[in-house]
Amino acid sequence: MLDQKTTLNGGGQIIDLSEPIVMGILNLTPDSFFDGGKHHSETLILQQCEKMLQEGAQILDIGGASSRPGALAIAPEAELKRVLPAIKAIKKAFPQVLLSIDTYWSAVAKATVAEGVNMVNDISGGQLDAELWPTLAKLEVPYVLMHMQGSPKDMQMNPVYEDIGTEVFDFFTAKIAHLRSLGIKDLLLDPGFGFGKTIDHNFKLLNTLPAFQVLELPLLVGISRKSMIYKTLDVSASEALNGSTALHMVALQNGAKILRVHDVKEAVETIALWKKLEANKGSNQLH
Repeated sequence: MLDQKTTLNGGGQIIDLSEPIVMGILNLTPDSFFDGGKHHSETLILQQCEKMLQEGAQILDIGGASSRPGALAIAPEAELKRVLPAIKAIKKAFPQVLLSIDTYWSAVAKATVAEGVNMVNDISGGQLDAELWPTLAKLEVPYVLMHMQGSPKDMQMNPVYEDIGTEVFDFFTAKIAHLRSLGIKDLLLDPGFGFGKTIDHNFKLLNTLPAFQVLELPLLVGISRKSMIYKTLDVSASEALNGSTALHMVALQNGAKILRVHDVKEAVETIALWKKLEANKGSNQLH
């Protein structure tokens, strides 16, 4: 049995990953691929947070910049204008809530952790702001390391891999060593579904997840309503809940510890069913 890390220190709050949990997505962007522009006032933001927490989300992931294919980077100052008021309001309304900031800017990480954010979720793998990792070493909060080929602006133009599983694994191995050398202790890994990958790349990667267990770090999987689902099914993102749920079960069976989702209730139910399945594994032999 591999000795996987199951507890993280989120700025003084313990994050328990001994069983899979749900991270609810809160996009504060006008242009995110599924829910862009939906949460444009403090009232709507707090209503959505309350809904996700009541449905069983254990972490809320707040994003102030779209990372959909073709999206352009925005300045950290513009990102902070979107996220800081929301974080302050959320922390006031729900003091014990665990918050993650979805950013690749060191300035955003620093300012939001100062306001009580517990985790930094970086789509860039530290490749878009050279100051991010040294900043994180000082902040001492968990860090989600994600794989992305290219940047959101160009990542889907023509992604190419010889062997996607091996290449993502090697990326993680190299980056983990660097992060450890900086003194960053609490790490999570996100394979980066949809970030510089074709639909087939994404499905191959999902099948490869069990191999990542040897890294002994928690896996975060973000596939909710993504194009790998809705394009395969020939539906829209708004019609991709059933497909998301189906692949969330596969992700859990392949070792995911955090499901990053738009639809918390359904993901929590999927985890409950997965746990029942696991509890009744026992012997697979018929007598």
